[in-house]
Amino acid sequence: MEHNKTKYSLGLLRLIMGWIFLWAFLDKLFGLGFATTANKAWLIGGSPTTGFLEFAVHGPFAGFYQSLAGIGLVDWLFMLGLLFVGLTLISGIFMKLGSFTGILMLFLMYTAVGLFPVNNPFIDEHIVFIFVIIVLMLTNSGEYLGLGNWWKNTSFVQKYKLLK
Repeated sequence: MEHNKTKYSLGLLRLIMGWIFLWAFLDKLFGLGFATTANKAWLIGGSPTTGFLEFAVHGPFAGFYQSLAGIGLVDWLFMLGLLFVGLTLISGIFMKLGSFTGILMLFLMYTAVGLFPVNNPFIDEHIVFIFVIIVLMLTNSGEYLGLGNWWKNTSFVQKYKLLK
């Protein structure tokens, strides 16, 4: 019984993390008024990264990140990354690639905000999320409350284990 509770808890945690990424994508795409206002929606020509890269970055890498503001390729990579990580975590398919992508994105966001926590003097939520994704990947959480169990048994994934 405890084993099932753990599986369902990991599956639910995976769904929640996936929704965090997918929601960020949807909010920036449509300008739903949470982090992105309607007049800055990507669909109507707004940049999903410019505001953050121009005004929110600080620390030793600020100059590098500020130089990326307004570059269309950066917007596309960011948005595709949010969508990919969100969909992989929600579905449980491509968990390894989605997890590595999510970890990379979170690490880049962490270095963009200056390596020093803003809301807590010891730890930043990006680091917490990185470890959550690592746990989800290592515990095969895509197999619980997702399509990962079916996906891992396909001949394609059996041949290319990286796609699990």
